[in-house]
Amino acid sequence: MQRFEGKTVVVTGGGGGIGGATCRRFAREGAKVAICDLNPEAAEKVAAQIRAEGGEAVALCCDITDRTSVDAAVQATLTQLGPIDVLVNNAGWDVFKPFTKTEPVQWDRLIAINLTGALHMHHAVLPGMVARKAGRIVNIASDAARVGSSGEAVYAACKGGLVAFSKTLAREHARHGITVNVVCPGPTDTALFADYKEGAGNPEKLMEAFTRSIPLGRIGQPEDLPGAILFFASDDAAFVTGQVLSVSGGLTMVG
Repeated sequence: MQRFEGKTVVVTGGGGGIGGATCRRFAREGAKVAICDLNPEAAEKVAAQIRAEGGEAVALCCDITDRTSVDAAVQATLTQLGPIDVLVNNAGWDVFKPFTKTEPVQWDRLIAINLTGALHMHHAVLPGMVARKAGRIVNIASDAARVGSSGEAVYAACKGGLVAFSKTLAREHARHGITVNVVCPGPTDTALFADYKEGAGNPEKLMEAFTRSIPLGRIGQPEDLPGAILFFASDDAAFVTGQVLSVSGGLTMVG
């Protein structure tokens, strides 16, 4: 029996690099996957890949900054796949500039996507988990939340808030049999990282610097993340909650 056979999993940002790799991995381990993404074509591409391999998946257009959109996606998941067993909050966005060169309108969008969006998802999904006294939530933050990152001040603040929020929910809902944990990716070869490199002005030099600084000697790939995410979502982590795990090739080793 596969670890997630019969389980329903919701992944936000499921059409992207880390999100897509995570959705495919869940499906290969037996899960029914709701792929939520602001880009419906990207979500459907991942869903089609899963279905082509014999898995079950639905693609849902979802703007996590809009509570009405979130509620509609959650209801569609319940209708098409059944009660939600696992929620992975993966969607994110960043602006790569020194803080004094950013503008309040950018702060608002960063906070809406990276923090408020996750709050919407938790608020919509948690009541069902509480009623069933079971559930797994995995929040994707960033090593920027743990150690800081130049040019990502507001993003780091949002992700730091997500870490603190996760630990608080882990305490509040332990009595309901719900675990809440956090995975913090380091530099990973995604579209977001490509934007980061361009914002730095010298992408090749930045890549060389990162590669030299990572003990395992390479930039992370999207496929490096699902193992940690699925561990927290599985029964193997039934006695683990409120924890933060860096997946960064050893770039950061802060406890």
